[in-house]
Amino acid sequence: MTNYLAAGWLQSLSVTEHIFFWIAVVATALLIVQIILLLVSFAGGGDIDADGDFDMDGDISTDGGLSLFTLKSITAFFSLGGWCGFATASFIDNVWAPVLISIATGSVALLAVGFAMKGISKLQCSGNLVGEKLAGMNATVYVSVPAERKGRGKITLTAQGKFMEIDAVTDETEKISVDEQVTIVSYTDDFAVVRRIGGDKMKETPDGASEEIRE
Repeated sequence: MTNYLAAGWLQSLSVTEHIFFWIAVVATALLIVQIILLLVSFAGGGDIDADGDFDMDGDISTDGGLSLFTLKSITAFFSLGGWCGFATASFIDNVWAPVLISIATGSVALLAVGFAMKGISKLQCSGNLVGEKLAGMNATVYVSVPAERKGRGKITLTAQGKFMEIDAVTDETEKISVDEQVTIVSYTDDFAVVRRIGGDKMKETPDGASEEIRE
């Protein structure tokens, strides 16, 4: 009986309602999984991270380290935007009204998650983080790092017994893309200076000494 009623209710939905409904259902399911993994990572010392990023020249990241286009924020965008679009389409017989409302509410969710993850990142890296011990450690680029310190990216690594996410800049002349391996040159205040692994080599000078060169 319940299945029959559910099938009948789905059949009564318009095409617009169907689109928003299934977008919202899938995005909400993914969001729940991400929340569970996040809770597990906190309970287990932070060894799990379910986040991801899109490596594109248009990565939106402020100087304060706010990254908007992450898997969590985009999922929240489609989840809240989908439900609000579905609710609007149920009452308003106009295609554009649900679309505009879903974009507006989804954008609010995207910003909220971005600020929330920034706060969580700062909590993870505060307190027991000893910056001097990070120098020389290897890390993975999580949000692409702009060249010549023209902006901040993010790196992830396990250090001092914790999985952490740190803002990063580089002096290299080319952007360091997502998933590239880097070495932390130094850590100052709230960000790390990094370089690509293998980006520096030593060469012999005429007098027998060695000097560092860039590839």
